[in-house]
Amino acid sequence: MSEFIPETMKFSGFEAPGGPEVLRLADAPVPRPGAGEVLVKVAFAGVNRPDVIQRQGFYPPPPGASPIPGLEIAGEVVALGQGADPALLGRKVCALVAGGGYAQYSLAVAALCLEVPADLPLDEAAALPETLFTVWHNVFERGWAKEGETLLVHGGTSGIGTMAIMLGKAFGLTVIVTCGGADKCAAALQIGADHAIDYKAADFVEEVARITGSQGVQIVLDMVAGDYVMRNLKCLADDGRHVTIAVQGGLQATINMAEVMRHRLTLTGSTLRPRSNQFKALLAQEIRSLAWPLVTGGVIRPVMDQTFPLSEAAAAHARMEAGSHIGKIVLAVR
Repeated sequence: MSEFIPETMKFSGFEAPGGPEVLRLADAPVPRPGAGEVLVKVAFAGVNRPDVIQRQGFYPPPPGASPIPGLEIAGEVVALGQGADPALLGRKVCALVAGGGYAQYSLAVAALCLEVPADLPLDEAAALPETLFTVWHNVFERGWAKEGETLLVHGGTSGIGTMAIMLGKAFGLTVIVTCGGADKCAAALQIGADHAIDYKAADFVEEVARITGSQGVQIVLDMVAGDYVMRNLKCLADDGRHVTIAVQGGLQATINMAEVMRHRLTLTGSTLRPRSNQFKALLAQEIRSLAWPLVTGGVIRPVMDQTFPLSEAAAAHARMEAGSHIGKIVLAVR
C-alpha cells in the first residue's frame, strides 16, 4: 500500500429509483481488491447516460458489480489484489469499471486500467474510458470502419458523439453528425465533424443524401433506436452497417426487411457493461495499442462540459437529463 487507507468512504448513491434528487452522499466500507483488481483513490468520476438510467431503475448493475453508480474513474492506485501488476501501485490511471465510480475509492480490474499521461489532467482522464471503449468497439470492431468511409453519428455533442468525431477523424473517416440546434452544430464542427445537421430544422435523411450525393454512408452509430432505425437505414449505402448502442427513442423498431436484403445491410449493436472482464481486457489491449497513443500524443482530448463536486451528483444528473451539455460531465471526488 502506498498510503493509509481508511475503513470507510463517502459515496453518492440512492436507496430507491427516482429523479436526480434521490442521489445522496452516504458512507460505506472501502472495498478491498480481489484477484486481478486494484483499489483506486478516485480523483474524478465520469457521468454517463447509463448512470442516469440506473438511477431511474431501468439499468441494474450486472451480477457482482458495485450498486454505486459510475462507470469510469481516474485517480491513484493505492492497493493491489493478488496477481495485479506491482508496477501499477502509486500510478495515476483511468479505468472502465462496472460500477462504483461515484465514491472516494473504487475497485478496478487491473487489465482495464490505462496509465494517465503526465500532461493529461485527471478530470479529463476520467472522461475518457466509457466513451473510448464504447466508440472503439462499436465503430471499429462491430462497424468495421476503415479509412475513407463515412460515419453518421446521432447526438454529435454528447460524450459518445464527441469521441466518435475525434476517433473517426483520427482514422480517416468523414464524420456527419446530427445535433439539436444551431449552437450544437457549430460546436460539433469546431470539434472536427465534417458536417453537422440540425435535426430540429431539417430532415437528416434528406441532408445525408444531399451531403453524400445520394450515395449514403457506410456506418450509422445510433443512440436513438425506435422510429429512427428505418430512417437510419435509408441513409446507408450498399453493404452499410447500422450499430445501435442506446435506445433513447424506444425499444421497438419497424423496418422493411426487403431494403435490408436489397442493400445487403448489417444491423448490430452492443452493451458494454455486462460483458466479461476477459472481453473487456482484450478490448483494452487493442485500445492501448491503437487508440491510446492518440491520447498520449495529445491528438485526442475529451470535450469537457462541467465539473460538479461528488456532493452535487444530483445536479450533474439534472444537467445531463436537460440535454444542454456539450461533451463530458464529471464529478470531482477528491
